[in-house]
Amino acid sequence: MADIGEDVKLLGFWASPFTRRVEMALKLKGVPYEYLEQDIVNKSPLLLQLNPVYKKVPVFIHNGKHIPESHLILEYIDQTWKQNPILPQDPYEKAMALFWAKFVDEQVGPGAFKDVIKAEKGIEVAIEEARELFTFLEKEVTGKDFFGGKTIGFLDLVAGSMIPFCIARSWEGMGIDMIPEEKFPELNRWIKNMKENEIVRECIPPREKQIEHMKKVAERIKSA
Repeated sequence: MADIGEDVKLLGFWASPFTRRVEMALKLKGVPYEYLEQDIVNKSPLLLQLNPVYKKVPVFIHNGKHIPESHLILEYIDQTWKQNPILPQDPYEKAMALFWAKFVDEQVGPGAFKDVIKAEKGIEVAIEEARELFTFLEKEVTGKDFFGGKTIGFLDLVAGSMIPFCIARSWEGMGIDMIPEEKFPELNRWIKNMKENEIVRECIPPREKQIEHMKKVAERIKSA
């Protein structure tokens, strides 16, 4: 097990779901860290130095070694600090957690956010297409407290940071009830469980501030 007194830093942005999930993991593991807030428009020399390929947050630093990309960071954290595991030990279950996490970031994120904002086929069609994506997650969490089972796991960190605590606040600003309880009872129960977790609550961006931020992001997407 790594010495928790080692040098740990996180470069992030307050509204980034990719940053928030890393913070959740560090807090779940009880790993002390220094947080360095970044300007994602006027990017710092440090961010450009540490992530010259993508020039994005988050960047994780452990004893001088730096890692970009939130999924890789979460895996590294889980392998370095063994307490409170976030990835399943079973190889198949681990593979499926990684599969659905990729689905959330590559399909649900764009499909339920950018496609809804652009609404090229009309808003009703965009909403229905987004809801089709959520039916997969509804099945995955059925009968479980969390995607990880009884405790918060890898997919909970990814989906939680992306859906209820990021893009849902964009829908709220647009007046859209994207995941109504009558259609998605299991997802709504999961969201409630996430919101009741103290560590998760510590990492959630302020609601009103984020709604305003997401409105600005939406305006940029519309005008692009």
